[in-house]
Order: sequence, then structure tokens, then C-alpha cells
Amino acid sequence: MAPNDSAETTGDAANEATGTMAGRRRAARYVVPVAVAGVAAATIGLVPALADSGDPDLPKITAQQLIERIAASDTEQLSGTVKISTDLGIPSLGGLAGSLAQGDGAHGGSSADPQEKLTELASGTHTLRVAADGPDKQRVSILDSAAEYSVIRNGDQVWAYDSKSNEAYHATGDKASGHAEKRGGATVPDGVPTTPKAFAEEALKTAGPTTSVTVDGTAQVAGRDAYKLVIKPKQGGSTIGAITIAVDAKNGVPLKFTLSPSSGGKAVIDAGFTGVDFAKPAGSSFTFTPPKGAKVTEADDAKAQRQAGKQAPEFKVPGGPAGLDGLAGGKGVKVIGEGWSAVAEIEAPGGRAVPTSPKSGDVPPAAQQFLDSFGDKVTGKFGSGTVFKTRLVNALMTDDGKVYVGLVTKDALVRAANSAN
Repeated sequence: MAPNDSAETTGDAANEATGTMAGRRRAARYVVPVAVAGVAAATIGLVPALADSGDPDLPKITAQQLIERIAASDTEQLSGTVKISTDLGIPSLGGLAGSLAQGDGAHGGSSADPQEKLTELASGTHTLRVAADGPDKQRVSILDSAAEYSVIRNGDQVWAYDSKSNEAYHATGDKASGHAEKRGGATVPDGVPTTPKAFAEEALKTAGPTTSVTVDGTAQVAGRDAYKLVIKPKQGGSTIGAITIAVDAKNGVPLKFTLSPSSGGKAVIDAGFTGVDFAKPAGSSFTFTPPKGAKVTEADDAKAQRQAGKQAPEFKVPGGPAGLDGLAGGKGVKVIGEGWSAVAEIEAPGGRAVPTSPKSGDVPPAAQQFLDSFGDKVTGKFGSGTVFKTRLVNALMTDDGKVYVGLVTKDALVRAANSAN
């Protein structure tokens, strides 16, 4: 079987994943997750199920036992290549991020800043080389045809380097730990998972009655035998059809993560190892010295440059359905529904309606074109507004300044907005 063939592991299937789309600085992140990170932090009802016979032939195991095996996995040393394909149904974010940032480059921002560079993983297909040796040494490299971008953590030192621009980013001590977080064997900005394990940890955070979890046969990923764990919503109205996690039969490490939309078609997220080695990586993987002539930006300088851009504060909904539940009680936020059909109702900053014209100066023309490319006008008991759609996260922005967002369909958003009025 092909190690990154979506059809191989999605079965019958046709979340910090959120977006308010309000504000210019992080508009791209509002419709992804970053998300891509809490893409499946859904409640999980542990439904006992035995693995079907398949290839390879592995001992039977229940869904609960397989989840426990993932949780108990203590593998801290690995190296390998990961292929990530993301299709949220929106334009590529690679070149758009600078436009939405309204002048990061104009203010001297570094192209090596991980907070900016790794948003590229939210669209398209990318090949990553990853390595980890315990909790304090990780490396993630995004490979391009003619360039490479790497983030390296070694103790309290974090370096990032963009070979295309010959720029480097550096953080130390508390700034390093605050800027980057260890996520499934990789050090990246919070909310940007880069390995199947990072995605799986988000999907298996909590347990509850709104989800069906089964073991659906076996597979081979990167030459290793694996079980296929399938997670499906029991509720209607979710944009998520199923999540399939291929789990290494020997050590419990997730080898592949596939999220299929309820609308069918190509997977929204497909992240899997094409090659993996659980031996200790070479120590040189975690050392870095800026090349001669490289422009080096320190974390404090990057922060000052972002503030100089007068960017709008980041406004995001943490987690998937479970994360939406966790927003309850927050200022200006309430949650409608529960589980996979949960919708967050958020008061727009200042109670303002979302800008609808670039003439207002609130949204740059390129960003406005981006927003309009997937917006639908809707009306209901709540009044009128616009639904901004991706294949995963949808947001209804009303003309009176409220935002309804969730991993739900357009109709589900309108029903939630009507029920709140």
C-alpha cells in the first residue's frame, strides 16, 4: 500500500480549528486552525470493536486498547520524512500571509520567523524531515525543490533558518520555550502540528458520548505494520466525516493521520510518514550555526517589529468541539450545542460588524478578495450576514457584529444563530 494514499486509510468516511475572520493580522489562521492543530479535539465515546482481518495480519485489539497504546507510547527518539497534504478549499496561504499581515516585510520582519513561515503548512502538499531526541532536542525541516526551512531546538536554544533568503531567527531561555512548544516530537509555534502524533494527540484529548471510535483493519505505513483507528461523529451537521489514525502495532506511535470531510472527496488533512527510524538521531541534527552573511533576527526584535505593524490582536477559538466547550464563560463568548456540533458565538471586537469593503481601510484589498472568495450571504431570524466557508471550519459573521464559528456546515451555523436570537 502507498504510505500516503488517503483512500487506503479513510475507510467509508466521505480541530485548535477555528476562525473568526475578523482582524487583518491573522486572518489566514482564523480559517485554518492553525489548524489545523485542534482539528479533531473532539469528544470520544470508546466503542469496543475488534480489528478486522487484513493485511498485515495482526492480533485483535479493541479501540480502547489501541487508544491506551497511543497514550502509553514513550518513544522519544525518531527521525524520518513526513508528507503533509492540506486541502481546506481556500487559496494557498504561502504568498497570502504577507498581505494579510499588512506589511510584516515592510517593518523588517524576518522570513525565518516560525510564527510566519509555518502557516504555509495550512495549504498544499509539503515534505518535512523531522528528528527528535528526548523532550529538549527536536528539528523540523520543510523541504522545497531549491530551498529548505528548518526549526531546531536544543535545550533552551531555538534557531530557525530560511536558506532561500539566508535569514535566521533566534530565541533563548524563556523566550524559546514561550515561542515554541514541543508537539509530538517537533518544536513549532503553538497550534501547528507537524507529525501524525501531534495530530492524534489533539484528536484523543477527551472522551465523551458524541463520537464513535472503532478499529477498522490494518495497514502498512512507511514499511511498518499498523492498526487503523477510525473516529466518527455521531451527530449530524459536522464538517468532519471521519478521522483515521494509523497506529504502529509495535510501539503505539501514530504513523499517519487522515481527516476526511463529511462532504466527501479528497482528505482535508493527510499527514503520514513515508519513512521513519526509531533509533537515536545524530547529535549534529540539533546543532546550528548561522551561515556567513546570514541576517539574524532575535526574538525580542521580531516582537517589536510585529508591534510596530500595529496588527490586530490574535482572536482565535482554541481546540475543536471540546475546545469550544472550554470557551464557555469567556468574555463575550458563549457556546451553542455540544460535541462535534458545538458552535461558538463571539461578540466581534468593539461590537462592530465585519468590514465588507476595502474602502473602509480595515481590510487590505488582497485580504478582502481572499475573504470574498468563499463567502455566502445568508439571512434568518438573527438578521443577515456572511458565511465564510472552508471544507472544515465555517464562520457566520452577522452584520450586527457577532461571529458564529465551528466545525459545522453552513446550515448548522444558521440554525445556531437563529436559536440564539
